Amino acid sequence: MSAEERLKELGIMLPELTKPIGFYVPWVITGDLLFTSGILPFVDGKLQRTGQVGNGAISVEEAAEDAKIVALNALSIVRAAVGSLDMVRRCVKLAGYVASVSGFFGQPTVLNAASELLHDIFGKNGEHCRVAIGARSLPLNATVEIDFIFEIDSSYKSF
Repeated sequence: MSAEERLKELGIMLPELTKPIGFYVPWVITGDLLFTSGILPFVDGKLQRTGQVGNGAISVEEAAEDAKIVALNALSIVRAAVGSLDMVRRCVKLAGYVASVSGFFGQPTVLNAASELLHDIFGKNGEHCRVAIGARSLPLNATVEIDFIFEIDSSYKSF
């Protein structure tokens, strides 16, 4: 089953592409690799929540939901870049940053939501290398920021 078919089967609608909040591009393609910029958990142009995990204000479950939102935003970027998620050969790597208080060590648990979503959509090709980093603060006081590397089919056409 293709990734686009899998999205439909899962009932997932990808969000609209979010415009960059600074002077950068959302993605760069070099060879067969698509690199994303750091992506925040925007929904309709707004962060769902802000702050750090581990102090009681933001739960691990809420931050995990934000990580899933980031993964969906990443897939919107990929689709915009190459026309279809079916052009993805595999997710190679993601680097995730979780705004965390000192002494919080659950960053991998937060990022699992993004990793599991990629597996649900791409199957074995969604399995990837990963870095989970705790950060004191993130842009706009976001809870999570993730950047991705995808291998894409070299037959894609630039838009």
